[in-house]
Amino acid sequence: MTGTPLDQTSDAAIAAYTDVYFNRTRAIVEKFGDCEVTYAVFLRRPVVSAPRIMQEWIAEVAARRRVKIEVDLVHAEGEWVGAGDPIVYLTGSFAALADLETLYLQKLGAPCVAAFNAWQMCLELKGVGFLAMDARHCAGPGMQEMMAYAASVGSRAAQRDGAHGFIGNATDATAHFFGQPKGFGTMPHALIGYAGSTVRAAEMFHETFPDDNLTVLVDYFGREVSDALEVAARFAEIAAEGRMSVRLDTHGGRFIEGLDPAESYAVIERHMPEAIRRYRSETDLRHMVGTGVSAAAIWRMREALNEAGFPRVKIVVSSGFNVQKCRVMAETKAPIDVIGTGSFIPEAWGETYATADIVAYDGHPRVKVGREFLLRQNGHRQNGQRQNGQRQNGARQNGSQGTADRERGV
Repeated sequence: MTGTPLDQTSDAAIAAYTDVYFNRTRAIVEKFGDCEVTYAVFLRRPVVSAPRIMQEWIAEVAARRRVKIEVDLVHAEGEWVGAGDPIVYLTGSFAALADLETLYLQKLGAPCVAAFNAWQMCLELKGVGFLAMDARHCAGPGMQEMMAYAASVGSRAAQRDGAHGFIGNATDATAHFFGQPKGFGTMPHALIGYAGSTVRAAEMFHETFPDDNLTVLVDYFGREVSDALEVAARFAEIAAEGRMSVRLDTHGGRFIEGLDPAESYAVIERHMPEAIRRYRSETDLRHMVGTGVSAAAIWRMREALNEAGFPRVKIVVSSGFNVQKCRVMAETKAPIDVIGTGSFIPEAWGETYATADIVAYDGHPRVKVGREFLLRQNGHRQNGQRQNGQRQNGARQNGSQGTADRERGV
């Protein structure tokens, strides 16, 4: 379909973007008689509940269709959810709900997994602020909205456990999820190439935005330490006020200025020797003492800034800061002030597939064999009982047995 995008709550858009068999189901139900149904909606892996975008869309569709859709949210926003555990039950007209499944599942699965990832990242580094830089990796504004929302949900969940969490993000359109009026950011590498030097790029930025804090990328010319110190000296007053940061984004194909494998180990030995005495996977070692933005690189930058008399200059890091890399940084106590990352975006997209099953027709429990664990009775999920001639087949008492679920085809 080309031309002006359709209103995503209109019947025309829903019919165009949903699976055809759902459109045909709606037509059949309308021909042979409607009934009230209840859907259970769940994911096959542990997640953090992030249902708001889905809920708002369903509410808009219900208002437009002038029908009532009851949304029974089993797990509140920000709550941990076990594998296979229903996040929400939806009850209403089968004709009104039948063609919505494809679209509301799209709006639930990915945010829940991304929120889980963001939550874990924040918990690994409770004292570090995070900046959501997911936008450039998203497939359009819809995904961008979902990922920013998810990061904010995971962040708030981690903040309840004492984490600093996400302080904001990189775009104006989704800054509201983080309680900010605008997105954060100073300069890309392209500006440094345009300016011809890191110092000149910093000067241009400060002349254009004199009231803003100054964060300067320092890896463009491969002189991370030298350029950081030159910029700090050029803006000594701002540096002394704690309003300056240097950002490390060194390419994974090389070490930062002054480091090699031996010196990287030496840096960690000076600050966290116990960290290198444990068994490490190859990936962990790369994050600790390898190329790119390693723990050793961050410690070396902190050393250089302190030795030059700039202890209040902050260090911002980016480049692949997923849960595993954050864990290594925590174990090495890397002196990070802020992490810019979009690595909460799910890597295994198949894990984001949410599923919905009808579990009751006109109030009578009925579900396909193998999904009996989704049934509920008196407001609770139905476990260990017979329903509609269908026997529970290995249903669990909670949602934590993801492996067993996958073996059963949940």
